[in-house]
Amino acid sequence: MSTAASSTPKGARARARIEVTAAIKEQARRQLAADGAAKLSLRAVARDLGMVSSALYRYFPSRDDLLTALIIDAYNAVGESAETARDEHADAGPRDRWTAVCEAVRQWALTHPHEYALIHGSPVPGYTAPETTIPAAARVGQVFIGILRDAHQGLGVAKPPLPADLRPEAERMAADFAPDLPPETVAALIAAWAQLYGLIGFEVFGQFNRVVEDRDRFFRHAVSQLAHGVGLVYPQTGPTAAAPR
Repeated sequence: MSTAASSTPKGARARARIEVTAAIKEQARRQLAADGAAKLSLRAVARDLGMVSSALYRYFPSRDDLLTALIIDAYNAVGESAETARDEHADAGPRDRWTAVCEAVRQWALTHPHEYALIHGSPVPGYTAPETTIPAAARVGQVFIGILRDAHQGLGVAKPPLPADLRPEAERMAADFAPDLPPETVAALIAAWAQLYGLIGFEVFGQFNRVVEDRDRFFRHAVSQLAHGVGLVYPQTGPTAAAPR
């Protein structure tokens, strides 16, 4: 038997597995939207797809395995949105790229509220995310670190104030996440990252109802303040604007 002939069934099986896996995850997302992550059920997903539970378990041995796959997909999706916004504004200054990325993350969250809730909402009872979720979860943060790195290497970033008693923690965070950036900048970035998701979460989960009406303008103003807070205060016009002589 030729190599091509023997590999064809394997290729067909691989494609079929990819298609079934995608169908399982899509049905699970519908269940998330209807009932929330805490009620995700492999048996219910199998029933809705017309599968027996034992067949579904060959793809996802447990509810936690399926949750993990959905979480990684969600992190990768929002990470891709952030990276696309960064790349589409590659010729803009760091502050403009910061704003574009923040708006891309917000738009993804508004378009995918149930997936946003899965990764940034209430923890799922009985579930602990494994380390395999970390690379996907870090994608948005790495985009922001890259923007600040470009600014730091260009005209620079204005170092935010840092209390003396916080410096050891700021230095630890810088060593862990961005050793080429000042500790003041890294501490401010982590605070801004939390505030960004707080802003988005308030909008996605309805806390801005009857509070903020012009949410687009409010969001742009808020992320501009966050940019200032992390030190993006200089009028850079490109990703690596030359430092003044």
